Amino acid sequence: MTSGIHHVTGITAHVQANVDFYAGFLGLRLVKQTGGYADAEQLHLIYGDGLGSPGSLLTFLVWEAASRGRTGLGQVSEVALAVPPGSIGDWLTRALRAGIPPGGPSREFGEPVLRLSDPDGLIVKLVGVEMTTPAPLDGAPTRLRGVTLLTDRAGETAGFLARFGYATGPHAGMSRRMISDTDIVDIREVSGFVPSVPGAGVPDHVAFRATDADAVRSMRLSLREHGPTEVHDRKYFLSLYVRDPAGILMEYATDGPGMTVDEAPGELGRTLFLPPHEAERAEDLRAMLPQFALAGEERAPIRDLPFVHRFNRPTEPDGTTLVLLHGSGGSEADLMPIARRIAPRSTLLGVRGRATEEGPPRWFRRLDATTFDQADIRGEAEAFAAFVEGAVAGYGLDPERLVFLGYSNGANFLAAVIQLHPGLVRRAVLLRGLQALEDPPAADLSGTGLLLLGGRDDPYAREGTVLANALEAAGARVDLREIPAGHELSGADAVEASEWIQRTLASDEGPDP
Repeated sequence: MTSGIHHVTGITAHVQANVDFYAGFLGLRLVKQTGGYADAEQLHLIYGDGLGSPGSLLTFLVWEAASRGRTGLGQVSEVALAVPPGSIGDWLTRALRAGIPPGGPSREFGEPVLRLSDPDGLIVKLVGVEMTTPAPLDGAPTRLRGVTLLTDRAGETAGFLARFGYATGPHAGMSRRMISDTDIVDIREVSGFVPSVPGAGVPDHVAFRATDADAVRSMRLSLREHGPTEVHDRKYFLSLYVRDPAGILMEYATDGPGMTVDEAPGELGRTLFLPPHEAERAEDLRAMLPQFALAGEERAPIRDLPFVHRFNRPTEPDGTTLVLLHGSGGSEADLMPIARRIAPRSTLLGVRGRATEEGPPRWFRRLDATTFDQADIRGEAEAFAAFVEGAVAGYGLDPERLVFLGYSNGANFLAAVIQLHPGLVRRAVLLRGLQALEDPPAADLSGTGLLLLGGRDDPYAREGTVLANALEAAGARVDLREIPAGHELSGADAVEASEWIQRTLASDEGPDP
């Protein structure tokens, strides 16, 4: 029977910082990057040894700008990686030079341990113990040493781990060690502790090794009386998911087909793969998923600005930047697919609204369905103006080739910004926008060119005409068009916006009327 840990999956809120820590500082190899199989709009990164061998794998779900989770009951709390026993001092020096505060060194169960925190706060223990892996990397941890589980049902958790080939080992304080043929699981009993909360820096689950699909089927049959299970084909392994008696999510994953099923060993991690069932959305997903750079690759700076934001850079940029403002409940990535169709060679800058009192992000607070918080609109508009100025300066954007695109709530907000801060936005496409300002200020918009696209069957279509009239009265050059659509976006939006942007940017005298 194959035993031991197959992989551990965590959550990161900062993809570049995650890559810099695990592939850069620790020296693991990025062996796979995919769109998530449960959610293809979520990037999934896999690190490991030189071949991505089971037992060496750390994987991360990328929740960009997510809030910090809470480590607590019913969760993996720490991940341990094996390093040569004599290298702990070198790792301590390396951590100090990299500005990573270390914890220790100390000794646990007779082994030297150095604790580090990754950029999201996940505790990574470097444990001095000799462990082998099929494709070791110079100067990097060899494989997973183990994990620590927090539970208030230690005996039952230990009994459940026996299903995966673990036997009871020594005790130390509040921890009992479970031992497999290759690694360990430390069970820490913490009765009365708070429950875990998913989020950045908190592991999602630990996966144990299964020989093959028959072993997965046998395990599922053995769990019929335990509770619900799920089996999923993740392309690189077949997985069974189950929760132990304390609620800890565990996976049982086959060793094969493995990481080399779709990439040659020398090419591992270089290609973004998407789930086969998402083939029709492939290009849209490539526009939405966050980008990053490996060590030695050219990378863009990351600026601390008032709004969460994300770039998507094409292979051959033309110098144009589209600034994208999503609709209610959207995200900074929502408009990237249609924006990429509108302007294939433009850099895309997606921005996330900050009003979240109703749950998902919006651009300003609502008092009710049709009444908007005017003070909040003005306050957020001022912050957005600072964001634009900071982005232009900080990222070296060409203000003469800057185009704004807003949809629904984002278009409403963008229209308010245009009226409250004349001159900030010179070119903009407003999709299904309306006038959110109750008392718009007198403004000179003579240097602003706007395309307003309304849906013929949109119940708010009349409001778009009111907005167009107000903007035109302030001196803006407004092109108001109606397309055969409702409030939702359509292919016609992309066609009309693309033509207008090309024509506008080609004009030597600024936006055309």
